[in-house]
Amino acid sequence: MKILKSKGTESVLAPIWNWKITAFAASLLFFVGITAISFGPVSLSFTEIIKTLFGLPGGLTGQDRTLLIDLRLPRALLAALVGAALATSGAVYQTVFRNPLADPYLLGAAAGAGLGATIALTSAGANLYSLLPIFAFFGAILAVLVSFFISGKFFAEPNSLLLSGIAVGSFATAVQTYLQQRNSSSLRPVYSWILGELTVANWQVVTWSSIYILIALTILITVSKQLDGLMLTDEEAYSLGINPNKLRVIAVVAATLATATAVSASGLIGFVGIVVPHLVRGITHRVTNRGLLTIALVGASFLVLADLGARTLLSPAELPIGVITAFVGAPFFLVVLRKKRLVTQ
Repeated sequence: MKILKSKGTESVLAPIWNWKITAFAASLLFFVGITAISFGPVSLSFTEIIKTLFGLPGGLTGQDRTLLIDLRLPRALLAALVGAALATSGAVYQTVFRNPLADPYLLGAAAGAGLGATIALTSAGANLYSLLPIFAFFGAILAVLVSFFISGKFFAEPNSLLLSGIAVGSFATAVQTYLQQRNSSSLRPVYSWILGELTVANWQVVTWSSIYILIALTILITVSKQLDGLMLTDEEAYSLGINPNKLRVIAVVAATLATATAVSASGLIGFVGIVVPHLVRGITHRVTNRGLLTIALVGASFLVLADLGARTLLSPAELPIGVITAFVGAPFFLVVLRKKRLVTQ
């Protein structure tokens, strides 16, 4: 399926994505990942890291090996998974809702996850902190399901689902605030989680989060060519053999699964889903979902770098990773907003 640019219409399905772009993004992720696990309060040799990872003689031993394998490597992998999930979900949401400012938390996933995490942290008489990821995951999923339920016109008008998500998110945030005020002693861990953190990264978290995120990303990348059809009207999409209603459901469900998993593993990390898709599309000058794999790889690199900054900028103290992404993303968001206004004028 290939759609050529027509007069008066923005390029929807751009020429086939250049594999060299994706290869460069993969190389960038490898370089950024090695750099991230090299730096910290204790610096590790780049050469020894490579030898350790590939099982070659002369690798790290003792405490340095433990630091690499048990602390820095799982943290870098979790950052990469979360970054890929949020960036890809953001790109898909922007396509489904035809809104360049859409992000993965649009349908109330963030507020639902925040409410779930707050319940886990403030439940009286029970130590549910270890279950926080589960509460956050199901909170995010439940919020999106409620948004679907409330929106009766989703298939005819995607914006109705968007408005439902805003309403559900506002309600969940109100309940979360109420619980926080009733349990002021738990405010600090709640706020720490809301700002995003990867300090809980370990191989168990990496394992279960990678399963759900990779399933979701595989689905989205598989339908990436068809997703470009959603940039057209529904009538034009049908003429190309695409069922836009069915495709929207598949895309939103998969993107929500990726987002919910990312949030439950790392807390709320903003702006990744806005910054990375626009960055990739701006550099490549291709407005197409055929580049979802590239967007995922760049999103992974972006969050690994952000985590490196969170760990090292105020060392030995550590910044919440959400502060780093907001510092970069907020100005970028304003630029995108201004460009959108200029286009619509």
